[in-house]
Amino acid sequence: MTHWFQRERARELLSKEVGFVRKPHGGRLRVALAFPNTYFVGMSNLGFQTVYTLFNAEPDIVCERVFLPPKTELADQLASRAPLITLESQTPVADFDVLAFSVSFEWDYTNVLTLLRLAGLPLRAEERTHRHPLVVIGGAVTFINPEPLAPFADVIAAGEGEALVPSLLRAFQGASNRGDLLRRLAAERGFYVPSFYDVEYATGGSIAAFVPKAGTGAPAGVRKAALRTTDAVDPPATTIFTPETEFGSRFLVEVVRGCANLCRFCWAGYNYLPVRPFPTDRILALAERARPYASRAGLVSIALCDHPEIEEILTRLSAMRYSISPASLRLDDLTPTIVRLLRESGERTLTIAPETGSDRLRRVINKTITNEEILASAEMIFSSGVENLKLYFMIGLPTETDEDLVAIRDLTLQLRQIMVVRGRGRGQLGRIVGSVNPLVPKPGTAYQWLPMEDDGSIERKIRRMRALMAGIDNVYVNIKSERHSFYQALLSLGDRRVAPAVEAAERNGGNWRAASAEAGIDAGFFVFRDRSRDRVLPWDIIDGGMKGEFFRAEFDKALRAEWTLPPKRQKDNARLLPVLQ
Repeated sequence: MTHWFQRERARELLSKEVGFVRKPHGGRLRVALAFPNTYFVGMSNLGFQTVYTLFNAEPDIVCERVFLPPKTELADQLASRAPLITLESQTPVADFDVLAFSVSFEWDYTNVLTLLRLAGLPLRAEERTHRHPLVVIGGAVTFINPEPLAPFADVIAAGEGEALVPSLLRAFQGASNRGDLLRRLAAERGFYVPSFYDVEYATGGSIAAFVPKAGTGAPAGVRKAALRTTDAVDPPATTIFTPETEFGSRFLVEVVRGCANLCRFCWAGYNYLPVRPFPTDRILALAERARPYASRAGLVSIALCDHPEIEEILTRLSAMRYSISPASLRLDDLTPTIVRLLRESGERTLTIAPETGSDRLRRVINKTITNEEILASAEMIFSSGVENLKLYFMIGLPTETDEDLVAIRDLTLQLRQIMVVRGRGRGQLGRIVGSVNPLVPKPGTAYQWLPMEDDGSIERKIRRMRALMAGIDNVYVNIKSERHSFYQALLSLGDRRVAPAVEAAERNGGNWRAASAEAGIDAGFFVFRDRSRDRVLPWDIIDGGMKGEFFRAEFDKALRAEWTLPPKRQKDNARLLPVLQ
C-alpha cells in the first residue's frame, strides 16, 4: 500500500468528520494517539475520543489519530513498508514525540504490536532509543494489569486521562533527555516505567517482588492517578462525529463515574471509586452543542441511576428530541419515572444484568438484588411499553451448581411470561436476548486469587445452558466459548512472561494455542492456578487504592453467600475518598 493511498484515505475520512482538531506542529509536543483497532471501532470508543480531546485542550500539545488499517488492506501495508501516518496531517507516526495507545480490550494487545511494526518502531522498549517516539500505553485494561504489555511500553499510564495528560506534558517540558524524561515520569502519580524494575520470582514460579532499579528513583509501587472530584470538569463526551462508525448518529456522554455496589467480580466497580457524578449543566450543554450532529444520546456509566439528577437529565435530553440509550441499568435504582422517560424518548430495548438466576449465587457475587425485585422491575419495564430486554448472565461462578444453571432458565422464562402478557395486550411481542459468559477472574477484585474454572467443566456447563435455553420462543441466547475466555484470562491474569506469546500471536494471526506453545508458555499456570498464597500478584505494581485485606474479607463473605450491602451514597463517598488521596 503506497503512502499516496494512505493520504487519500485519510483525507476522505476527514471530509466526513465534524469536530476534529488540526494544529500547527511547531513548538508543540506532538502526540500520535493510536487506537489498536480499525477506525470504525476506534471512533466508537468514548475513552479514545476523550483522550484526544484532553490532549488537544492543552495549547502546548498537538494530538493526531492513527488506527489499524482495515483487514483487507493490512497485509499489503505490512508488505509495502509504507510508513504509518496520522489522520489529521498525514505525518509519519515515527516523526512524533509520543506514540500513545488507548487500549480497552485484551484482544487488541496483538494490534498494539502490529501498529508498532507498521510505524517502523522496535516492538520491545529495550530496543528503542532517543530517536524513536516515547511509547506510552494506557487505557482501562492496562492500569488493571499492565504486565503482559510491559516489555513493549516505555511508559504505562495508569489511571484517568484527566489527571494523566497534564503530568505527561509537565515531564516533557522539564526533561533534558530521554533518561531524564523517564525519571520525571516515574516520579509523577500514575506513570509506571517497566524498565525501571527487576522482577524476582519465587521457587514455584509466582512473583516474589518488584524491585526498583538503583538510580531510577522509581517508587516501590505506582499509585493510580484519578480525579478527586468531577465538579469542575466536562464529562467525557463525543466530540468527533462521523458516519463511518458504529455510533455515527449517537452522542455518547459519561454521566457518572464509579459504582458503590461493589459486585465482587467487577473490576470497573472497584477501580473507578468513589462515585463521582458529572455536573448536570455540563452534560446538557454538551448535548445541546452536539444535537445538530446526533439524534441519539448514549448515556455511559456502570451506575447510571447513581447520578442525583438523572431524571432531570433524561427530561432535558428528551426535550432536545434525543432518543436516549442507557448502558446496562442497575435494577435496584430503577424508577417508573426513569423507565417512562426512556420509553418516551423512543427507546424500545433496555439492558439489565441479573448475572445469575439464583438469589443464593447473587449473594455470593454481591449482586444486591433478588429475583422478586428483578421480576417487579421487568413488570415496570414491559408495562411502560418497552418491548425488548437484553440480559447478561455468567457461568463458572464460585460455588455454582447445576441448580444455579437451571435457575437462569427459570428466571428467563418468568421474564418472558411478563413480556408476553404485556406484549399481547399491545399486539406487539418483543424478544429477550441473553448473553452468557464464563467468569474470567479479574485483577483488582475480590476474585483476583481465584483460578478460572477448568475447560472441561465450563464446556459441560455451556452444553447444559444451550440445552436449557433451546426452543424458547422469542428468546435468543449467545454463549461465549470456553477457549475464547481461556485466552482472555491469560491476558488478564498473566505477567510479563506472557509477552512472548503476545508477539507470537501477532505474527501467526491470533492463534493463541500455537502462540503459547511457540513461546513455551504454560498458560494453565496463569489461568488455572489458585493465587491465594502468592506473596505478590502481577498487578500489585499498580496501587489502585483498595487494600488486599478488603478483597480477602469480601472473598470470605462470598464463600459464605453474604452480601455487603451498599451504604448510603454520601457515607460511601466519604469512606472511599482516601482512595484518591
